[in-house]
Amino acid sequence: MRQTSSPLPPARGVAESPAVSPSSGPLAQGREFVWTNADFSRVQALIYQRAGISLHDGKHAMVYSRLSRRLRDTGHTSFHEYLSWLETHDGPEWQEFVNALTTNLTAFFREQHHFEILANLLRTRPAGPWSVWCNAASTGEEPYSIVMTAMESLSSNGSFKLTASDIDSRVLATAAEGVYRLDSVKGLSPERLQRFFLRGKASNAGFARAKPELRRSIDFLSVNLIRDDWPFREPFDVVFCRNVMIYFDAPTQRKVLERIHRVLKPGGMLFVGHAENFSESRDLFTLRGKTVYERR
Repeated sequence: MRQTSSPLPPARGVAESPAVSPSSGPLAQGREFVWTNADFSRVQALIYQRAGISLHDGKHAMVYSRLSRRLRDTGHTSFHEYLSWLETHDGPEWQEFVNALTTNLTAFFREQHHFEILANLLRTRPAGPWSVWCNAASTGEEPYSIVMTAMESLSSNGSFKLTASDIDSRVLATAAEGVYRLDSVKGLSPERLQRFFLRGKASNAGFARAKPELRRSIDFLSVNLIRDDWPFREPFDVVFCRNVMIYFDAPTQRKVLERIHRVLKPGGMLFVGHAENFSESRDLFTLRGKTVYERR
């Protein structure tokens, strides 16, 4: 989850959609379901409570489109009915609700300068051990990019472990599988493709799978950043939290940053997205480079 509204496209977040001017009555005349301002306000409140996501008023069309699928799948005939049912049940549909309202825009080695900084950092201790958390794993491109960087930068027996998490259970399953269309990996160098991926044959032609040695360095798990139940016992050397905070309001950002501060070692590094600036949290982190912070 990556979690996820924002003026810039995220690695993991709610997708941008054209703004829709609110009206006083139903907003979905001629559509399959009636969609009102009251329905949207309820969705705003529920996704904020569950995931800390702040949906701005220009998201009417996106929310209607995404949640209409949930109404069809659950057999509800109106948003009012579906949301009322959701509020009175604490089952798996909540995860589907969150999944429906999050989108994952990512790529291998996105924001290349971060991986160059990471490589230089890892080379300061080539034998390790290193413990890294990527908390917007999305469909896996970012965590696999981190592990590739580690394997290229550390000694052959260097110790490295990555924890990759997301709030969206479906993308996390895709990440753990590690299978991608060839057009998704076309930006990787031929050397990296040969070293880290297996090309599919026969019925798997057109796909590439991350090699076992790449996948075995990663633990995938679901983590909701706004809940204070993170399952970590040992602090991390590095945390990647890129293009996630832009979906939180200022109080939620502060709470999440405080929790990240607690799970980072003193001097540990925090990598954030290109649109994120935490100058108001100088008591927690010191800027050390382009969107790279050091834990105080």
